[in-house]
Amino acid sequence: MSLRLVLACCALLPALGAVPAAAAPPVPGERIAAPVSAGGVDVSGLTIDEAAQRLADSYGPRLQEDILVQAADLTFRLTAAGARVTFDPLTTAKRAFYAGRDALPPPPAPGAASPGIDVPLAVVHDAGVARRFARRIGKRLHRPARDARLRITPRRVRVTHSQVGRDIDRRALAELVGAALLDPRQTRVFKIPLRRVKPKVTADALRRSASTVITIQRSTFTLRLFKNLRVRKTYKVAVGQPAYPTPRGLFSIASKQVNPTWSVPNSPWTGELAGTTVVGGSAANPLKARWMGIANGVGIHGTVLGYSIGTRASHGCIRMHIADVVALYKRVPVGTPVLIS
Repeated sequence: MSLRLVLACCALLPALGAVPAAAAPPVPGERIAAPVSAGGVDVSGLTIDEAAQRLADSYGPRLQEDILVQAADLTFRLTAAGARVTFDPLTTAKRAFYAGRDALPPPPAPGAASPGIDVPLAVVHDAGVARRFARRIGKRLHRPARDARLRITPRRVRVTHSQVGRDIDRRALAELVGAALLDPRQTRVFKIPLRRVKPKVTADALRRSASTVITIQRSTFTLRLFKNLRVRKTYKVAVGQPAYPTPRGLFSIASKQVNPTWSVPNSPWTGELAGTTVVGGSAANPLKARWMGIANGVGIHGTVLGYSIGTRASHGCIRMHIADVVALYKRVPVGTPVLIS
């Protein structure tokens, strides 16, 4: 029987098997009608006391057995005492008696078997124990997936491997355990599968997305271009003056421009050009040939002041020889990670 059908039956049968509040008590010698069963045990033709004894013998020990859950070479145990399981055979027998007396189905068609009546067992337990048990197992077995990560240092770029995680379906397990606590016909040993939890970012995907990386080491005035995690080219650069330092951190190439326009910042060092715009290629524009914007007005650009390369000379930007910046520009797409250290 499927779990869904078991749960549906458990939901419907209590209404069928309830003891009527104002029902007339059984007369001496009155027996349970046929065909009536309780939890699948035939009690037809028995008195209430006889039926109670049969049910106690049939299901009393079974309902006190432990429930075992096995997964990943581990076994988890839920005891009947821990679940506060209580079975009342007498109440169950009375349910069968009154169901047989007052709710017998219509006679079957000639030649057809009678469908009979089956009432639920009078079993109660801690309502939240199955959820807590499943949650405890889930916490023990859960292993989160680990995404691949890009590790960037000034001289090295590497990708850490991703790791597949694992988990269980806690809700389904709680339903199985809950059904077994109420119905002794259900198995009490469950071998549950582990679900694979895939990482969101794999090493291969990260390598493809980070095929180009730039690092800028301010202390050595060095820009390194990495392609597929290997240094492909090293350039000397100029960085910001002590009063206008090039920022540290992990950034990315946000924009690219050939012969860039210079939007002059409102800063004392820009003099009378402050707040103006200088067209690309003009003598007054210090951003020569190419621009690769990083963040907050800082970017990589060419310069005619070749003597400044290898020094702290700029107002925050990274200067390169014009031939170098033109060559670098061709190999660096927008979105390229940039580590400035």
